[in-house]
Amino acid sequence: MSSALILLTGHREAPYLIDYLRGYSTTLPIIHATDLEDLERECLPGRVLIAFCTAVIVPAGLLDRLERPAFNFHPGPPTYPGRHPESFAAYDGVTRFGATSHVMVPRVDEGPIVGVEWFDVPPGTGQMMLADLAFQATLRLFARLAPIMALSLQPMKPIAERWSGRKTCRRDYDRMTDLPPDIDAAEFDRRLRSFGEDPETRITVTLHGRRFVLEQEV
Repeated sequence: MSSALILLTGHREAPYLIDYLRGYSTTLPIIHATDLEDLERECLPGRVLIAFCTAVIVPAGLLDRLERPAFNFHPGPPTYPGRHPESFAAYDGVTRFGATSHVMVPRVDEGPIVGVEWFDVPPGTGQMMLADLAFQATLRLFARLAPIMALSLQPMKPIAERWSGRKTCRRDYDRMTDLPPDIDAAEFDRRLRSFGEDPETRITVTLHGRRFVLEQEV
């Protein structure tokens, strides 16, 4: 058992994940972290770090300080590393998607994979539905693996799955939300389904050197 568990995740998810882990141990200290400032304070030798659906990139110095493997739960399969995997998968029209758990290394989504939760994708699934299905799969994977990561002294063994596909970043996402002026109807619908369902996303079009934001009617 580790000296303490650091759970790197959002404020909304933390209470539920901590309650779940408490079902396996009532004595293990569990520390909730949300950002790098928290990690600078809490990453101490002997502790285990588990990251769940977070955009925080943990630097090599903090990973080394733990002296034990740290783990990440990524809401996308090994075929979609990087940011916004659900959007690029929806754009590609995948029929199978999933969630991945892997050892954290300094480069994002490159560490050895210790678990994958696959599921079939219903036809016509868009950005938001696929994100919800992936989140549910990530929860199932967490439920299966996180107690072992937190409480076992034995190292997690990598599985046969390997990272593949192009690692996406925020710039890739932004490029897909800036529509070309000559976009046809089919591609327009495909972009909206894959990148425009999130109410926080701005769909833009650039005409004659000026960028315009599209407003969708409800």
